[in-house]
Amino acid sequence: MAGPEDHTTASDEAPNTLVARRLGIDSQHEDVVFMRADCHICRSEGFTAHSRIAVGFGRRTVIATLFQTTSDILAPGEAGLTDGACNRLGVGDGETVRLSHPPPLNSLRRVRGKVFGEFLDRTAAGEIIDDIVARRYSDIYLSSFITACSARPLNSGEMIALTSAMVDAGQRLEWPHHPVADKHCVGGLPGNRTTPIVVAIATACGLVMPKTSSRAITSPAGTADMMETLAPVELGIDAMRDVVDCEGGCIVWGGAVRLSPADDLLIRVERALDLDGEGQLVASVLSKKMAAGSSHVVLDIPVGPTAKIRTDATAKALAASLTSVADAFDISTRIVISDGSQPVGRGIGPSLEAEDVLAVLQGQSDAPTDLRDRAISLAGSLLELAGGTIRGCGSVVAAEALENGSAWAKFQRICEAQGGMRIPPRPSHERPVPTQKPGRVAAIDSRRLAKVAKLAGAPNAKAAGLKLHVKLGDEVEENQPLYTVCSESPGELSYAFEFVAKNDDIIETVEP
Repeated sequence: MAGPEDHTTASDEAPNTLVARRLGIDSQHEDVVFMRADCHICRSEGFTAHSRIAVGFGRRTVIATLFQTTSDILAPGEAGLTDGACNRLGVGDGETVRLSHPPPLNSLRRVRGKVFGEFLDRTAAGEIIDDIVARRYSDIYLSSFITACSARPLNSGEMIALTSAMVDAGQRLEWPHHPVADKHCVGGLPGNRTTPIVVAIATACGLVMPKTSSRAITSPAGTADMMETLAPVELGIDAMRDVVDCEGGCIVWGGAVRLSPADDLLIRVERALDLDGEGQLVASVLSKKMAAGSSHVVLDIPVGPTAKIRTDATAKALAASLTSVADAFDISTRIVISDGSQPVGRGIGPSLEAEDVLAVLQGQSDAPTDLRDRAISLAGSLLELAGGTIRGCGSVVAAEALENGSAWAKFQRICEAQGGMRIPPRPSHERPVPTQKPGRVAAIDSRRLAKVAKLAGAPNAKAAGLKLHVKLGDEVEENQPLYTVCSESPGELSYAFEFVAKNDDIIETVEP
């Protein structure tokens, strides 16, 4: 398994050197180096803006994208580095770094091959994923790979190859228990935050469920984003094992434990491109399940006119791909094709969805029934699949765990074991969106509602998002609030309402 610190270059023997300056710039995942346009190394090596450069310090090397400056931000003989590059190199201000051309990226020919329709076999997938995990790919290269796999959909063999490569590039957990239960939703339905409830029910009923979850891809909140408002989720593997040993389950961010580490790097660019192709979706989901050591997995596929999956035919095709690839790795699955015609629960956004989860677990009288019923159905399916109860009794057993308080008690213990339970933050600014005409709610555009929540600041602003006040079929009066937009700043609230003003049909009403 390659990593950025494992990479060495020929420049170790005859380096071009500059003095490092930490510029205090956060470029997130892509390492960036700044050099003067008149730098002697740029001239001698032919470096221009956006060149890829190997930057070395000691035994560590990162591949960084070059930005050139014509101002005096850097003195002659200096190279500016972003925070991430400095941290990965372990270099401080005033220390000397080496700069050179990186070795050719042979895996890019595999990407080009896929662009032109070549089969992505295990060797090709392995080379690409290894270079991605080692951070040798710029965002441009990542975008090319993601687009190629979306424009030329992966077949079953390619999905298996990509899944295997993504697992092999990271750590893989093994548990002294069998079965190891898991659940995953393919996404695309705002508010569908069933995972914490399912984990609480399953573990309260005796299953082992070490749940690793993702942050948002194209949604206003991923499970990890939501769970982070209730408890720490960035646990290392040893801490994760301790929680599972103690409570039988956990809900942690998969990126923190390096399970399928390429996935988070790909997800970040998929989010920017708003692409989530079937082949990469299958590889993303199942590579994380395999890496987490899961043996029995329930997979939720919501279907609706504005969900990620729009038709029953598409859902069945995706279900077949998931089942086929899972079978290749001896993972037992049950597919649940669910209603995706409207958001689930009331909240859309990390803390607002957390409030819905707490309401269900605590048995509050006004808890969203759709979220409760969906969680019971999925937990029941998982209990049946993993041997926690006989077929046909899963939902009854799951509902009992909620009603008798054992699921809520278990959830609290899991949160405490992960570092302590938190109170979700509340938004500083709220503004309702009223109906324009009375009538019956006939359609709710989940995709555009999610965009409103993201424009309001979710998921990065944990309290941002929106509260939904109506469901399909509800009767509404003139000026009755349909939903309330929530934000942590007035600027983001105004930004969201610019979109709302141009999209007054996000929730459609018709005469009764």
